[in-house]
Amino acid sequence: MGLAVKPVTDPAFSVYGRIVTGYETGEILKAMESTPLPDDVTYVASVQELEQLDISKEVAKRLYGQMPVQVGYCNGHNKKLNAVEYHRDSEINIAVTDLVLIVGRQQDITSDYTYDSGLMEAFLVPAGTVIEVYATTLHYAPCHVVEGGFRCVVILPKGTNLDLEPSGEPVCKEDRLLFARNKWLIGHEEGGLSKDAYIGITGENVSI
Repeated sequence: MGLAVKPVTDPAFSVYGRIVTGYETGEILKAMESTPLPDDVTYVASVQELEQLDISKEVAKRLYGQMPVQVGYCNGHNKKLNAVEYHRDSEINIAVTDLVLIVGRQQDITSDYTYDSGLMEAFLVPAGTVIEVYATTLHYAPCHVVEGGFRCVVILPKGTNLDLEPSGEPVCKEDRLLFARNKWLIGHEEGGLSKDAYIGITGENVSI
């Protein structure tokens, strides 16, 4: 059985993030029309064309308090959870198409770094909507609503999701989850992740 999908305007979303208003999205939505839309999921962390747009500069200046950011995208087709990730910072998403986010709370990760997928909730984010996904929100690739797939702008602090440098032996249990720069990941055994991924999601690989 798939997850019930609530609108992102539902008060329940306030635990995970917020809707951001006041930004002109037309230019970036137009630029995203030419980005690839594969049968699976693709993620590109940084796209110079998108980073040069006015909205990207405004997001860096205001939503990230003048910190450097990267602007990329996550596009494709997906219906399942597969994994959860979190960062040390909020993530800004701009829904280019209607899409669904499956989200949970970092606070519900157990002391041995497992997570029960039954705790997750799903929210429909309409095309054109800008949202902030809080740092403590577990999330992964969006899910498509229409068969044509989904497109989503992803804005994060510069360097996030890039390859890790060697860091030696883990100091604490959480270190096992560090999968890329500023990206802690817990995978599901059915998620099709690389052998380096930490598998710790219990319960079914939920879908919408």
